[in-house]
Amino acid sequence: MSDKYNHPLTTRYSSDEMSKIWSDITKFSTWRALWIALATAEKELGLPIEQKQIDQMKAKQFDIDFEYAKEQEKKLRHDVMSHIHTFGKACPDAAPIIHLGATSCFITDNTELT
Repeated sequence: MSDKYNHPLTTRYSSDEMSKIWSDITKFSTWRALWIALATAEKELGLPIEQKQIDQMKAKQFDIDFEYAKEQEKKLRHDVMSHIHTFGKACPDAAPIIHLGATSCFITDNTELT
């Protein structure tokens, strides 16, 4: 994966900053930020979520195993589910609460809005 968005027009017309905004690392770390925010809000509302689960997610927000995610997407045929499994592998204590109560659109739409 790349820290820049890759497309033929990117190399001709976009700035480095714009390429980074649309990069894989930005996209998927934003997905993880949304899962962290969701878990934090759910904990505040009284769901049985432990702070150590949230802390584990925060520690792995930018540590994304893109190869594993690619394998999972090939297997599951679903981009969000592949990254849920990838994040869960990185944060085994938090795996049961990642994406709890959310839809795929919650993740993808809010990432695009961010």
